[in-house]
Amino acid sequence: MHAQPSPASEIAAALATQAEAVCRHYLPAGQRQGRYWIVGDIHGAPGRSLFVGIRGPRSGKWTDGATGDHGDLLDLIKHRTRSESLRETLAEARSFLALPAPPTPAPSPRDPSATIERLWRACRPIAGTHGEAYLHARGIRRCRFPSLRFHPNLYYRDDNFTGAFPALVAAVTDARGKLTGLHRTWLDPEVPAKAPVQTPRKALGNLFGSAVRFPPRSSRSTLVVGEGIESVLSIITAYPGAAGAAALSTAGVGSFSPPASRRIAIARDNDRHGIEAADRLAERCEKSGIVCRVLIPRGNDFNDDLFAYGPRSVRYRLGSPYTA
Repeated sequence: MHAQPSPASEIAAALATQAEAVCRHYLPAGQRQGRYWIVGDIHGAPGRSLFVGIRGPRSGKWTDGATGDHGDLLDLIKHRTRSESLRETLAEARSFLALPAPPTPAPSPRDPSATIERLWRACRPIAGTHGEAYLHARGIRRCRFPSLRFHPNLYYRDDNFTGAFPALVAAVTDARGKLTGLHRTWLDPEVPAKAPVQTPRKALGNLFGSAVRFPPRSSRSTLVVGEGIESVLSIITAYPGAAGAAALSTAGVGSFSPPASRRIAIARDNDRHGIEAADRLAERCEKSGIVCRVLIPRGNDFNDDLFAYGPRSVRYRLGSPYTA
C-alpha cells in the first residue's frame, strides 16, 4: 500500500511545474539563465548566489551557493511572504496557483465548529454596544450588519495574560453563507479602542476562501473586497450603497472568488503584500471578464484615510460612486 502524498508535497509539485512563473513573481530582481533562475539570496536581493531550478530534474529546488542553504518553492514562498505557519504558506501557494480551498474535514469531537456556533449564539447584535462605539471612534458609521455582533466579556489568553474583555465578533462565511469561522477584536472596557493586550485580534475556524460579508442595499451594487474589516467598512461608510467582503488576510484577498454578476472594487492596503494580493485578484477578475478597479488609499489603508480625512474626502479622491 502506498502512502497518500501530503497536501504540502502536492502543492510543492504543482509549484515546480510553474517554477519560472513563481520566480518571476517572488524573486523579480533575478534573471533566467539556462535551466536556472539566478538571484542574490532567498530574500530576493539582486546578485548571483541563489540558484532556483526552473527546468529539468532540479525544477522547483533552490540552493544558495554562499550559505549552503537549500529548499523547495514552498520554502521560498514562506521566506518571501514571512508566513508564520505552514497553513499560511500553503494558503499563499494555493492563491498563486488559483487552487480551491482544501475540502472541509468531517466533524469530529475536536472540530471547532461547535465552539464557533456556540460563541456566535452568545453574542448580541452590535447596535448600541461598545463594539459599535469602537467602530464609530474609527469614523465608521455603517456597521449595523448581521455579520457583526458584540460579546460583553469574552475570554482572552496570551503568553503574558489571561482574562476577559468586551469584544467585537465578526462572522466569517463561505460563498454559500455557511459559518466557517469567527474574527474577534478585544476592546478596552473603558474607552472605544482595542484592548491593551499582546494580540487584540484573533481568528477562529477556517478562513481560507471565506470572508466577513456586508450585504448591499441593491443586488446590483459594487462589491468592495479588502483585507481588514475596518478598511472595507470605511469604503461602505463613504459609499453607503456598496456591498463588502473582508477577506482578513492578503492570502484571502488574493484567492477571493468574486461573483461574476458584480462589479468589484478592491480596497488595497498600502504595503508590499497588500499590493501583490490586490494585483492577483485584479488579474483573476480580468481573466474572468469581471469589471474591476483597485482602490488605493493615501495612508496604510482606507480606515486610516477615513479617520484622518472623513468620508467626503474619500469620495472626492476616489471619484464616481460605486453603487448602481
